[in-house]
Amino acid sequence: MTQNSKIVTHKILCNNEVLELTNQRVIFWKSQSSLILSDLHIGKSAHFQKSGIPIPSSILAKDLERLLELIHHFKANELIVVGDLFHASYNSDLDEFKDWLTQFNNLKIKLIKGNHDRLKTIVYEDFGIEVFHKDLQIYSLKFVHDFKKTDKNAFTISGHTHPGVSIKGKGKQRIKLPCFQVTESQLILPAFSLFTGLNTKDCPKNCTNYCFTEDGFFEV
Repeated sequence: MTQNSKIVTHKILCNNEVLELTNQRVIFWKSQSSLILSDLHIGKSAHFQKSGIPIPSSILAKDLERLLELIHHFKANELIVVGDLFHASYNSDLDEFKDWLTQFNNLKIKLIKGNHDRLKTIVYEDFGIEVFHKDLQIYSLKFVHDFKKTDKNAFTISGHTHPGVSIKGKGKQRIKLPCFQVTESQLILPAFSLFTGLNTKDCPKNCTNYCFTEDGFFEV
């Protein structure tokens, strides 16, 4: 994403809350001035580099540039991260993220911990991140990292699975696209980081896949 990239939105209603899906892998919740996202995996590129795998250092910078543009575009005051903000132990990518945070005066970050968020408590405190170990409920929306079961009292928003769809083209050609998976009771976010694979096999029952490209949305 660059400063000239198109941000396309698609509004849906979840338990009477209007959410704007975007083709940039986040949801904007206007009533709360919040961006909802998942699976940034900060530290993943440096983690692989330590193992001798030549992963470009620019991966994190590009993800953070995209996030910065989205914060400015929607005038968001808060990030709600439904897990895997970080990827592994402390490394140089986290220093880069900490420096990136210094440009904000009042940006709040709420993190529902994911399976990769294993840093010491003092690190989250140092970064000014409010941590929720299991889930977070705001009004009728419940945020978790990995969806386990339906909550009859809330609409659940999760991440973790990196959802995508495989679409058949002409001949034997296929294309994989990220998507938001939505049912009557849950929504699964695509991974925000572009340095992630797409899971095209797992799909909840009675699910609508809101797939997207740089130019717009379509349903599968």
